[in-house]
Amino acid sequence: MAKDETLSGEAAAEENAPETEVTGEVIEGTVENAVEDVATDDLMPLLEDARAKADDHWNQLLRVKADMENTRRRARQDVENAHKFALEKFALELLPIKDSLEMGLMAADGIAENGDATAQLKEGTALTLKMLTAALEKFGIEAVDPTGDTFDPDKHQAMSMQESAEHKPNTVMAVMQKGYQLNERLLRPAMVVVSKAVAETSDNESGSHINEQA
Repeated sequence: MAKDETLSGEAAAEENAPETEVTGEVIEGTVENAVEDVATDDLMPLLEDARAKADDHWNQLLRVKADMENTRRRARQDVENAHKFALEKFALELLPIKDSLEMGLMAADGIAENGDATAQLKEGTALTLKMLTAALEKFGIEAVDPTGDTFDPDKHQAMSMQESAEHKPNTVMAVMQKGYQLNERLLRPAMVVVSKAVAETSDNESGSHINEQA
């Protein structure tokens, strides 16, 4: 009789105890959270590395693009220069001809006799010179006359220096041979006479003579 009462009491306690049910949803949620935490920790370094590589590739792309643009610009400039200065050797061959024609005209002006032959020679030479000058200018070849300018060793070739009280020192007094430029680039320097200051030795010497006589 005592044993039956004990069993019935345990049964009653089990019935009155609160129920704790562990469902499948709770277990599944806990596992998913754990997996998510582990996945996030593993992916963050990979994400940072991918971002760094993407930035590096972008910078490389910008550098390559800039280099290509510079190469295209230099190529265009080289082509333009080739077109501009392709006639440089041709121009150098023509310049002595123009010099001879100019000297011929100067010689014709110096002839004392003004006969018909001289007049015709002068007229023909002037016409030829005019045509040649027009042809040179058509291809961008222009004469440079630096008379009165300051001497520039990059543009002029000094043949001699003369004392002058009328010109500032280092001034081009006369042009012995014209210079030429091709599309504003120097083709041949002008041969010039450059001025220099007048020496004062004569005044000092005269003063010393006066002192000696005194």
